[in-house]
Amino acid sequence: MKSSGTITVFHEPDDPYPDTGTDWNFVNAMTEEQIHAAALADPDAQPLPGPGGDWTGLIKLVNVKKLRERLGMTQEDFAKTYWIPVGTLRDWEQRRKNMDATARAYLRVIDRDPKAVAAMLNGWSLLRQDVGA
Repeated sequence: MKSSGTITVFHEPDDPYPDTGTDWNFVNAMTEEQIHAAALADPDAQPLPGPGGDWTGLIKLVNVKKLRERLGMTQEDFAKTYWIPVGTLRDWEQRRKNMDATARAYLRVIDRDPKAVAAMLNGWSLLRQDVGA
């Protein structure tokens, strides 16, 4: 089995903080302004841009679980209706796998007009049955 490089630590509420060399008294004494300044100084903790800001490089994702639940469908129904393997759908919902660009685009189309997509796929399925494909 390949190691993920992740270490899991179980910490009970009353346990002392793990020894990380962090000065917790200093951290606990920080003001909101100091916390904000420290976060801005960390290149991995930059805030998301606000409305009208520069969203270049960020990808908008459709929350497929919320979409499916909003449509009142089970995973099996959603997968069958939109021709998505149920295992793939589960992986997306549980965030075990990321969608590729094509899947993201397809889910945005489903999100925009789920009935039209289902009708087109159903019509295509009937057409394929008629021609014996």
